[in-house]
Amino acid sequence: MSAPICFLDVESDGLHPGRKAWEAAFIRREPDGTEMTEHFYLSIDLSTADPAGLRVGRFYDRHPMGMRISHLGRVQTPTVKPITQAAPLIARMTHGAQIVGAVPSFDTEILDRLLREQGLIPGWHYRLTCVETLTAGHLRRHVGGLGKCAEALGVPIEGEHTALGDTRTAMRIYDAVMGTTRLEAVA
Repeated sequence: MSAPICFLDVESDGLHPGRKAWEAAFIRREPDGTEMTEHFYLSIDLSTADPAGLRVGRFYDRHPMGMRISHLGRVQTPTVKPITQAAPLIARMTHGAQIVGAVPSFDTEILDRLLREQGLIPGWHYRLTCVETLTAGHLRRHVGGLGKCAEALGVPIEGEHTALGDTRTAMRIYDAVMGTTRLEAVA
């Protein structure tokens, strides 16, 4: 591996144009094999959100704003980063990296817009790697989404439709298909 790899996933407020991220996770793997993980919730304006999109990622059960709206109390409330703090971190985690994820174009479209709105530009490699496409090629058949790919490869699924869980699952799929030995058990 000559360039860093950044596995990533975002949970968004829908599938519509202009959709926004409310949760993001990144695992950056350097050429020497060291890894750095970042996971956070983002502040979000829900005025253009699709309620069905929010349900997929369980926004009202997991995001602090959603939990306040739905009256769900938690002992430990996760941290929410304002976009102004999240954007530089996203830029650093993805800079110079090959992006890997489940349909990463979906996520990078959101992140590209987020960065540009904060006066930054994406610095990741223009070729994106989709683990769903890798799996289909590896198995020589269409498999389906992230969960189906993990199942077909015997890879553990972690926290489906959570940014960090889907990022870890995508990383495990990549490692299984590419023949690396980084498959760790689900914690």
